[in-house]
Amino acid sequence: MKTPKELQPLLDDGIIDGVLRRLKSGKEATVYLVDCGGRVRCAKVYKDSQQRGFHKLAEYQEGRTVRGSRDTRALGKGGKHGRSVQEAQWKNAEVEALYRLSRAGVRVPEPYGVFDGVLLMELVCDAAGDPAPRLNDVALEPDQALAWHAFMIRQVVLMLCAGLIHGDLSEFNVLVDAHGPVIIDLPQAIDAAANNNAFRLFQRDVDNLRDTFGRAAPQLLLTHYAHEIWQHFQAGTLTPDTRLTGEYVFDETAPDVAGVLRHIEEERLEALAKLERIANAEAGI
Repeated sequence: MKTPKELQPLLDDGIIDGVLRRLKSGKEATVYLVDCGGRVRCAKVYKDSQQRGFHKLAEYQEGRTVRGSRDTRALGKGGKHGRSVQEAQWKNAEVEALYRLSRAGVRVPEPYGVFDGVLLMELVCDAAGDPAPRLNDVALEPDQALAWHAFMIRQVVLMLCAGLIHGDLSEFNVLVDAHGPVIIDLPQAIDAAANNNAFRLFQRDVDNLRDTFGRAAPQLLLTHYAHEIWQHFQAGTLTPDTRLTGEYVFDETAPDVAGVLRHIEEERLEALAKLERIANAEAGI
């Protein structure tokens, strides 16, 4: 096939020896199969911000840091350099997350580095040695769904213990190799402690897993793992070995809306009275 222009520098530098074919194209990147010294690997070429599907980029990048005060100022101001820093940050986030999660024991593709903005990583294969299918392409029996859901819940716990949340986890971002699920697509991974959107994105990830596996095992649809896990996380009691049940008792106490409004009105009237007293004092009344 014709070599994509983004991969030509890797060929020129001898990082890859050839481009075999395009594997897939998604909302954020195109992945190619490449030859690296006789081994088949993946080369992920990221699309620029105008082509990507992530329009709410800011909510994912909140809490991320950059090196150097100039880059920090550029991010705040926007402009050409700011956009360049943002793009580099987006691309580097995935390889950093892959290394971090791999060390934490999370099943992710092995990363081999970023070269000229292109991520080289392991090709995840099925039992026959072919590129692994996505979870949404796999038919699940109830027992398999229960087992894989339990496994994936443990994976998101490991991720959270490592300080990260996937942020876009679904059946489309999980591959199934010869040994089970493998989590992919992590450029939007967020810092669990520094991002104000953390719980909302975490809950969406966990609920997506519940809904996916719940199609084959409907009893999962009654679970509330997101709230249970997050409660442990906030309390500082979450570990990779924390026993989870999927049960969570919600606070069903109805808020006293009338009481709150009444208190606001009382405070408003008191503030007006205070201003009137001040005005009278200044007028000598």
